[in-house]
Amino acid sequence: MLRHFIPLMIEKKQGIIVNMSSGWGRSAAAQVAPYCASKWAVEGLTKSVAKELPSSMAAVALNPGVINTDMLASCFGSSSSLYQAPDSWAPKAADMILNLTMADNGSSLSV
Repeated sequence: MLRHFIPLMIEKKQGIIVNMSSGWGRSAAAQVAPYCASKWAVEGLTKSVAKELPSSMAAVALNPGVINTDMLASCFGSSSSLYQAPDSWAPKAADMILNLTMADNGSSLSV
């Protein structure tokens, strides 16, 4: 995706890339090693790309926070219902994403 969108964004001299990460991309947990590893990769890729972008662009890694999903239920069991549902998370995330600026370039953010 980056290979296809970055040239178009550079041509327009603007844009912010938001890569979905996870708290487990900044720490580790048992039973989800492949997931943690893939999210660590997202964090590293985002920070590296951010260093290569023109000053009119930005890239951030966004940790959505703990959300009640099927994956969370598989890890947390019934206590996963104590966490926010995706439909209550989405408006908060959208507001945050729409307010990102070039000053956020290279950041690891959490909703």
